[in-house]
Amino acid sequence: MSIFSNLFTSDNERVIKKFRPLIARINELEGVMEKLSARDCRKKIETWQKQVMASKDVKAELDKLLPEVFALTREAAKRTLGLRHFDVQLMGGIALHQGAICEMKTGEGKTLVATLASALNALAGRGVHVVTVNDYLAK
Repeated sequence: MSIFSNLFTSDNERVIKKFRPLIARINELEGVMEKLSARDCRKKIETWQKQVMASKDVKAELDKLLPEVFALTREAAKRTLGLRHFDVQLMGGIALHQGAICEMKTGEGKTLVATLASALNALAGRGVHVVTVNDYLAK
């Protein structure tokens, strides 16, 4: 049966399987990011920005930094909003970073998901926009 399940897995299952190591790495970094002061967080961001700006392959550099940036973004959301990104939201952020679209229902945290890919891609200095029609979230 496992031979057939490997041959006939859905696209979604393949994507989820591919994202699992990244999610695991982000979760491993959570404890590290919790211990950082606000000043240490800013220093990390500045270091990452310099790293990305100096890179010849910005996309590859962003991909390499994704676990750390997502872990720090999760920590920033916990500190400022009292919200913690769930693993499925981390998957959504990875998909957005890769240029895919994620379908999510009302209340599943689409705007929170967008913060992950936005924070990562903002390191390239090109600007990032998040649009929402929700007045509460826009504030």
